[in-house]
Amino acid sequence: MLRVKILVDTMIHRRNFINIFFAVCFTFISWLHMTPSVEALGGILPTINQPAPEFTLPTNTGDGKISLSDFRGKWVVVYFYPKDFTSGCTLEARRFQQDLPKYLEKNTQILGISADDIDSHAEFCNSEGLKFPLLADTNGEVSKTYGSWIGFVSMRHSFIIDPQGILRDTFVKVNPVIHSQEVLTRLAELQSQPA
Repeated sequence: MLRVKILVDTMIHRRNFINIFFAVCFTFISWLHMTPSVEALGGILPTINQPAPEFTLPTNTGDGKISLSDFRGKWVVVYFYPKDFTSGCTLEARRFQQDLPKYLEKNTQILGISADDIDSHAEFCNSEGLKFPLLADTNGEVSKTYGSWIGFVSMRHSFIIDPQGILRDTFVKVNPVIHSQEVLTRLAELQSQPA
């Protein structure tokens, strides 16, 4: 009986030691990466006030491909999201669609990006009545460039890019319910700043 008690106590101490060890390691690694404005769960974010990473991706609209450079002279909101037809992503897309006239008044193009293919995007746009393009980043390369890739899906991150192609703001803690309004508010602030 004593032997069992000693064995159980030893196992508990080892488990506690392992838990403490991992907690310390995690804390140390987090401390090494104390740059929250540059790093997010999906990787390293592009730098604000620098040129936004260029991309060309297939889409379900137009001639089948869209490049960021196609929108020089316009503001661009690029939003990454995990998956078509999921509840949060559907809600976020609906809010952007609902506010689309306000974005158009502000000379702003909305681009949604996820790992879904163009057929899924076409179905999603038809189902939700979306009038802005969704781009297919099926291998995650663009999402990685924007620090918005985790495993096999895009993270819910958004970026505001000015008419010269400069990244002006980043959103990494996105609440789909209010996100479009947050983006519109920030867009108005950025557009009211002197050039």
